[in-house]
Amino acid sequence: MKLNEIKDREGATHSKKRVGRGIGSGSGKTGGRGVKGQKSRSGVAINGFEGGQMPIYRRLPKRGFTNIFAKDFTEVSLGRLQAAVDAKKLDAKKTVTAEALKEAGVIRRVKDGVRVLSDGELKAKLTLEVAGASKTAIEKIEKAGGSITVLAGAKNAE
Repeated sequence: MKLNEIKDREGATHSKKRVGRGIGSGSGKTGGRGVKGQKSRSGVAINGFEGGQMPIYRRLPKRGFTNIFAKDFTEVSLGRLQAAVDAKKLDAKKTVTAEALKEAGVIRRVKDGVRVLSDGELKAKLTLEVAGASKTAIEKIEKAGGSITVLAGAKNAE
């Protein structure tokens, strides 16, 4: 195969609909917009308009807020860690960090750090170095003979 022979699969691309190009094209004259009315004209934005009735987004009260300083952790379950150890993607003898998890393909991106959750069983003796962990996850890790270090500076981690 050569670079000049590469092409998309059959049906992967569609040609753009050329509207207003004569009656014979099937979408000429009105360009697929129908006849008359507000929607046939340009510069129309009716999203959320309910025919003069008070729209639902104005009828319902505002609720809550979004904390823009909240940390977004990547969550990893103990079962997922055990599966990675069983598949020999993670080395149980080395310290398991966020970077090690990413290289092993256990997580896709680190975000604000990795937080370990207690779903699943852990048999391997792991040494973890993560941004946070749930209480039950810490108990399970220590019960399996491993240890966990919650990194400093990771607020809201526990």
